Amino acid sequence: MGRKRSKRPARKVGFWRRWSGLLWKLALVGVVALAGLVIYLDAVIQEKFSGKRWAVPAKVFARPLELYAGQQLTRDDFVTELTALGYRRVNAVAQPGQMSIGSGRVDVYTRGFQSFEGSEPAQRISVRFDGKQIAGLSGNGDVVMARIEPLMIGGIYPAHNEDRILVRLDQAPPYLIEALVAVEDREYFQHFGVSPKGIARAAWVNLTAGGVVQGGSTLTQQLVKNFFLTNERSLIRKGNEAIMAVLLEVHYSKEEILEAYLNEVFLGQDGRRAVHGFGLASQYYFAQPLHELQLHQVALLVGMVKGPSLYNPRRQPERAKKRRDLVLQMLEEQGVITAEQSAAAIAQPLDVTVRGSLADSSYPAFMDLVKRQLREDYKDEDLTSEGLRIFTSFDPLLQMKAEKAIADSLKGLGDRANEMEAAMVVTGAQTGEILALVGGRNPRFSGFNRALDASRPIGSLVKPAVYLTALEQPQRYSLITPVEDAPITLDAEPGKTWSPQNYSRQSYGIVPLHQALAQSYNQATVRVGVDVGVDRVLNTIERMGVRHGWPAYPAMLLGSGAMTPLQVTDMYQTMANGGFNTPLRAIRNVLTADGEQLRRYPFEVEQRFDSATIFLMQEALSRVMTDGTGRSAYNQIPSSIRLAGKTGTTNDLRDSWFAGFSDDLVAVAWLGRDDNGQTRLTGATGALRVWTAFMAQANPRSLSNAPPEGVVYAWVNRLTGEGSDPSCPDTVQVPFRAGYEPLPGPGCQPLIDTAPVREGAGRVMDVIRGWLQ
Repeated sequence: MGRKRSKRPARKVGFWRRWSGLLWKLALVGVVALAGLVIYLDAVIQEKFSGKRWAVPAKVFARPLELYAGQQLTRDDFVTELTALGYRRVNAVAQPGQMSIGSGRVDVYTRGFQSFEGSEPAQRISVRFDGKQIAGLSGNGDVVMARIEPLMIGGIYPAHNEDRILVRLDQAPPYLIEALVAVEDREYFQHFGVSPKGIARAAWVNLTAGGVVQGGSTLTQQLVKNFFLTNERSLIRKGNEAIMAVLLEVHYSKEEILEAYLNEVFLGQDGRRAVHGFGLASQYYFAQPLHELQLHQVALLVGMVKGPSLYNPRRQPERAKKRRDLVLQMLEEQGVITAEQSAAAIAQPLDVTVRGSLADSSYPAFMDLVKRQLREDYKDEDLTSEGLRIFTSFDPLLQMKAEKAIADSLKGLGDRANEMEAAMVVTGAQTGEILALVGGRNPRFSGFNRALDASRPIGSLVKPAVYLTALEQPQRYSLITPVEDAPITLDAEPGKTWSPQNYSRQSYGIVPLHQALAQSYNQATVRVGVDVGVDRVLNTIERMGVRHGWPAYPAMLLGSGAMTPLQVTDMYQTMANGGFNTPLRAIRNVLTADGEQLRRYPFEVEQRFDSATIFLMQEALSRVMTDGTGRSAYNQIPSSIRLAGKTGTTNDLRDSWFAGFSDDLVAVAWLGRDDNGQTRLTGATGALRVWTAFMAQANPRSLSNAPPEGVVYAWVNRLTGEGSDPSCPDTVQVPFRAGYEPLPGPGCQPLIDTAPVREGAGRVMDVIRGWLQ
C-alpha cells in the first residue's frame, strides 16, 4: 500500500479581504458622487447668489407733499400725513422721521428721498399755519419750498406673493447685527458655515431641557435653507444645507452673507403676501424705515426670527414682549448694551402700528387704474421683478376725505343705503391728474371697480353739453336767451313717440337759458338741443373728451347714454380747465430700482373750446349751485367759495349723479345699485350729499370771476333780459360774448330791439315742429 496523504484544512479568507475591494469601490463611487453633488451645489449657489437674487415687485407711491407759503393745507391734515408716513412725535426734533406739534406750528425733520426730479435732502423745518393754509416756512436759511417723501400705497407683486424692501448692511440700525449674532449665531464671525460647537451646545441644551428649545443652525445655514432649499425635515436636506453653507462661505464674505440674510429672512404674513427681510418688516410692523428703529423695536424683530407667527406682536402681544425682553437680556449678558439701556428698552411698549400698512388692497381702485395704465408700456415680468418705483398723483388726504364722504353720506340715508353702491373720482382741475378714486362703498375691497367700469346712464349730467353747443352760437344764444319749457312730442323709433317731462311734471313756460339749466328743465333742454342739432350735441360731448358712439336720438339730450364716473370726470374736466382737454392720468413718472429715470408721463393739453364760451358755461353751472338743484351744497360750504356743478338723475331714480368743480378740483360722485334697482334718490338727494361732504373738507379754491378776453358784462333788466341803465330797478350785470351784448337804453326803457331774440325762439319752435308727425 502506498503512503496515505493527510488532508489539510482549507485556508479561510478573512472578512476584510473578502469585502475590502467592494467597500473601496463603493467608497470611490461615494466620493465621486459627493464630488459631483458638491460641484452641482456649488454651481447652484454661484448662479443664483451672484446674479439677481430676488424678484422685487414694483412699488407705487403717492405724490410728495409740497410745502410752501400759501399752500392750502391745515395743520391737522399735515399731521395726519406725517403720521401715516411713520413720523414720531417728540418734544424737539433731532433726527429724520420726527415731528413736534405746536398750536399753530409743526416742526419736522424730513427724511429726504429720491424722485424723478432729483434728490430731496433731509432737513429740519418749521411749518407755520394760518387757518387752512401754510403761513410760512423756516429752517436753516430761507426755505421757500420743501417736500415730504411720498407714501407708498401699494405694489405689483409676483405670483408667489413675496415682497421685500432691499437694504444694505450699512443701512441697518444700531444693534441689529449684534442682536442677530447674539441670538441666532454667536460664533458667526468665527465658523466656516457650519458650527460644530453650536451643534453640540444645542444638543446639550435640548437634552437637559427634555425637548427642542434651541437649534444648531448657523445664520449661513438658515440663509441656505430659506434661499435655496425647502422646509422639508430630512437628513438629505440637512446634509445639502451643510454643504451649501460651507460653499457659500468659500465664495462670499461674511458681510455679503449677512446682508443677504437681512433681506431674505421670513418675518410675517400680510394676507396673501409673505413679508421677507428686515426692511419690509420695519414698514409692516412700525410704519418706519429700518434705519430709524430704536433698540426695543430692533429686539422685537430679531426675536420674531424664531417664529413670526408664534411671536406676532399684533396677535400674541404678551408672548412677543417676553421674547423681545429675552433678546434684550441676552444683549445685556453679552455686554452689547448696558443694564440701563436694557431696562429702558424693556419698559417700552411693543410700539407696533394697529394694522399692517402693506396690504395690497389699501387703495385697490386707484391701484387698478395704475396697473391698467402701466401695462400699456411694460410687461408683467418687468412690473413684478425689476423693483421699479412708480410715482403717481395720488393724494392720500383727499382719498381719505372722499372715502369718509361716501361712508357718512350712505350712513345718513338709513335703510335705503343697504343695497346701494358708490363711486367717486377726484382730479386736479388744471392738470387732469387723478388725485383720489373710490371704486365702491367698501374702499378696501379689490373687486368690481365702479369708478372705471360701471357704465350707467348719466341723466342730466349731459345737459351742459346741450347748452354749451348753444352758447357756441352767440348770435342766437346767450345766458338770458328766452327758451320755452313746454310739452313736446318727438319721434323715438318707428311707430313710437317720445314725450319728455320735467321731474316735477310741470311746465314753466318761457324762461332764460341759465334758469333752464339751473333748474334742470327737461322740456326746455330738449327744445334747445333739437334746435342746435342732436348730432352737434353728441359731437360736443366727444370734444369734451368722451368717445361714446351714441346714436343721434333725441333721448340722448336727457342722458340716456351711459358713461363711467371716470368718463364723466373727463367731460367736466374740460369745462373746469377753460375749454382745454387734458387726458386724465394717474402716473407721473417711473424710476428704476437704482433711481435712474426711466419714463415720464408728460402733461398734455389741447384746446377744444373757446375760453369765452366756457366762461359763460361756468357762469351757468355756478347758477346751478346758487339758484338751482345744487344749492343745498352751500349749507355746508361757505357761500364765498364759487363752485360749479350739475345734478344727474336717471329714469325711475336708478342712478344718482353729481359732477362739479372748483378752481383746483373736479369731483364726480355716483350712487346706485349693482342690480340697477331703484335708489329712490335724485342727484340732489343722493350724490350731491357725497360731493358736498367731500368738498366741505377738501378746502377748494373759489372759481375766478374775472372774465377772459372775449367776454364783457352788460346791464340788463332782470325781468325782461333786455339792456338797461345800471341805475334802473331790477337791473343786474350779465356776461356776454363780446359784440353780442345788449345796449342800454335811455332812462329805464330798453333800447335794443328784442325781435332777433324772439325770432331765435321762434326758430326753436320751427325745428321742433319738424320733429313732430
